[in-house]
Amino acid sequence: MEGFMVYSFVLLVILSFIRLALTFWWRPKSLEKHLRRQGIRGNSYNPFHGDMKEFVKSCKGAWSKPMSLNHQIAPRVSPFYHQMVQTYGKVCLSWVGTSPKLIVADPELMRLILNDKQGHFVKPPRNPLVDLLHLGVSSLEGEKWAKRRRLITPAFHFDKLKGMVPEFSASCCDLINRWNNIVGDKGSTELDVAPELQNLAADVISRTAFGSSYEEGKEIFELQKEQVRLVVEAHFGFYFPGYRFLPTKKNNRRYKIDRVVKATLRNLIYKKEHAMKNGDTSCDLLGLLLQYKDQSDGGMTIEDVIEECKLFYFAGQETTANWLTWTMILLSMNRNWQEKAREEVLNICGKKTPGIEDLNHLKIVSMILHEVLRLYPPVTLAIRYTHQETNIGGMSIPAGVEFQLPMLFIHHDHEYWGQDAEQFRPERFSEGVSKASKDNAFYPFGWGPRICLGQNFAMIEAKMALAMILQNFSFELSPLYAHAPYTVITLQPQHGAPIILHPL
Repeated sequence: MEGFMVYSFVLLVILSFIRLALTFWWRPKSLEKHLRRQGIRGNSYNPFHGDMKEFVKSCKGAWSKPMSLNHQIAPRVSPFYHQMVQTYGKVCLSWVGTSPKLIVADPELMRLILNDKQGHFVKPPRNPLVDLLHLGVSSLEGEKWAKRRRLITPAFHFDKLKGMVPEFSASCCDLINRWNNIVGDKGSTELDVAPELQNLAADVISRTAFGSSYEEGKEIFELQKEQVRLVVEAHFGFYFPGYRFLPTKKNNRRYKIDRVVKATLRNLIYKKEHAMKNGDTSCDLLGLLLQYKDQSDGGMTIEDVIEECKLFYFAGQETTANWLTWTMILLSMNRNWQEKAREEVLNICGKKTPGIEDLNHLKIVSMILHEVLRLYPPVTLAIRYTHQETNIGGMSIPAGVEFQLPMLFIHHDHEYWGQDAEQFRPERFSEGVSKASKDNAFYPFGWGPRICLGQNFAMIEAKMALAMILQNFSFELSPLYAHAPYTVITLQPQHGAPIILHPL
């Protein structure tokens, strides 16, 4: 009996060693050899931590001080990826732990990957703690994604968005009144517009999605901001199976935030359902979602509605707020374009609040907003994953490979945008997005079947806000402004955006 136990123990040790060897050496090295045979260059596999130490070190170094006042931001925003592409080319190999990452900065390949309709390229497996931020449509895959997408797409049709314009304008009027009160009789004032525009975007989402104002949804926004910080930490930290169940201080906080946000949203949903039963026909996204849920024949639950609401709160606020912040920064740096845009707005709208037809005629404003999206896209990187062996661009890619798609690099590529690619030139969009670059290398809202549902919503909001700001203020950079773009899920100014406002 004792000999059998010793034999079993030795066998267990050998099997464990073989499993570790397969996981930490044989499989990664096999993948590396396979990829190198495709002509892919890059870093060699380094057991356990891969390139993560170098990634973190490069970010800390790049983000430790501001940059000069120009738009060559890729080396600061994504220093590790930028160096990899410069060293190994537009398709190169990196590692996170035992997982290979293919960095793809070639627009044609990127378009093929993003335009995949067969399900060969999916969202990568996620740390379960990251899912606490939301499990809305953007995180789903396969048939579940397709059904959810079909259900909620009508909520973002132009005729529905047109009905929300009064809410957009009400939020913008509140912002203008607030800024006028801050300026008072001083003639001008310095203001960090980044948090101001965060509050504006939050108010727009609250009104259009839930029929409430920012003050009512303030707790959700503050909790979601904290959850973002915790999610980023979880994403880049070491995770092992079962870690999410450990009652650590941060895990406890993550789950508490999730419970409070869900409870608050359930209360909003309950009040909305009650109002709808009593004849409320107001046009907000929550009401539309509840209608689609009822029409889905069980395909959408209240829990699904809650997750879509969490996505509204996060994506709808962060992306548009940062887009508007960078727009004010760039128009402060390029006062001639600020004057051109103001002249257009005053010619079309005068001093009245813009309507939807007015917004449609603001061509210079649209050109400026597109150029800001090109130079400073809110989301700088898309990620896809192969769950089975896949052929793409003449390469055979095995299962389990993650694709990192840095849209920021494409937007600054001289080959597609010309030698002035890193200059602010809105006129490149004068004939529309499709003719602005060679081979349509413009992906601020993604591409293909998963292109962002909220892009028209965001464009109406951004045009309304910018038009009303231009009607009421001229603005310039404060001497305190430090140019320091960096990414915390979205691209934002690391040290805020202090702007000097001059009322008109």
